[in-house]
Amino acid sequence: MAILKVKTLDGKTRDIEAVDGALLMEALNAAMLVDATCGGAASCGTCHVYFEDASLAGEQTEDEGYMLESLGDFVEIRDGSRLSCQMKIEGKHDGCAIEIAPEA
Repeated sequence: MAILKVKTLDGKTRDIEAVDGALLMEALNAAMLVDATCGGAASCGTCHVYFEDASLAGEQTEDEGYMLESLGDFVEIRDGSRLSCQMKIEGKHDGCAIEIAPEA
């Protein structure tokens, strides 16, 4: 179990619990912080997040990279940008700071 420090779109920080091995999107969607419109297919960008520590974000999948590239015309893409539907929670994520990105 990881506790994530999530900065919401209104600038507040919430602690969100996430189960190891689960998709980050699932925890954020359950907390009603992301829409996850495509259900995890990396095709909508509504679960885009920023990791404060980019080293905890891990590698983007190829499809995710294409989606983030297309979002770049509308929202800021950072080194720590990820689609939460493509990330599994690991122990290293306990206590990490994540910010919800604005929707395109």
